[in-house]
Amino acid sequence: MALSYKTRKRLSLLILLVGMPLYVVAAVTVVNWLDRPPIWLEFVVYVALGFLWAIPFRFIFRGVGQADPDQGK
Repeated sequence: MALSYKTRKRLSLLILLVGMPLYVVAAVTVVNWLDRPPIWLEFVVYVALGFLWAIPFRFIFRGVGQADPDQGK
């Protein structure tokens, strides 16, 4: 089942406005559990978590910044 352009656009806004702040809080919590690691390890963890959040949502964000392909029909 393919999502329409409008649905993907709405989902991407929801993910960025609600999901992203929740993910940031979760990432900071994970780093705090590590009991203040060295700065290089903290940087690596933040970079890895920064990439990991986008992988499951790749299909939603793909093409959202382009013009609506269904608008010309």
